[in-house]
Amino acid sequence: MPRPGLNQILNYLQITETIGTAGQPTREQFAVVAAAGYELVVNLAMPDSPNALADERELSTRQGLDYVHIPVVWVAPEHRDLEHFMAVMDRNSGRRVFVHCALNMRVSVFVALYRAIRQGLDIDQARAPILEIWEPDPVWKAFMAESLARYGFETDGGLYPGQDKQEAAAVERREES
Repeated sequence: MPRPGLNQILNYLQITETIGTAGQPTREQFAVVAAAGYELVVNLAMPDSPNALADERELSTRQGLDYVHIPVVWVAPEHRDLEHFMAVMDRNSGRRVFVHCALNMRVSVFVALYRAIRQGLDIDQARAPILEIWEPDPVWKAFMAESLARYGFETDGGLYPGQDKQEAAAVERREES
């Protein structure tokens, strides 16, 4: 159960007992993250993302939190970034991990992929938290489908996992209008 202060962090979601995700915390909120029992902060935002904190590593370590920064370019996510992220998550599987980016959008996709690929969670269950935050755009839908295909998941010709062809056509029509 999340502590009250965590819910004040932009787009905070408690995904599992050990994984929490959010948008960019403020300086003061790193103390809240530590007080909630998180041990590691993983930052997927670019250094020039909105509200990025140049001294975030120091803010984290001052609170007793380990820190990993994997800058993921918003308009061009790369599979090597996902591989790096999954390796970090694998190495820290027994620890409480707080993962954030600017708005919890790229994080929501990376965490969903990690949970499906590495933890074996059904893709529809893994992607449910994504939809609490946003509807991925075509770049992120393609990234998700390509990532899953690399690991042998069926994606119905590149459709966003869990999305049937009628729904995909409706989304495409909305995006075109």
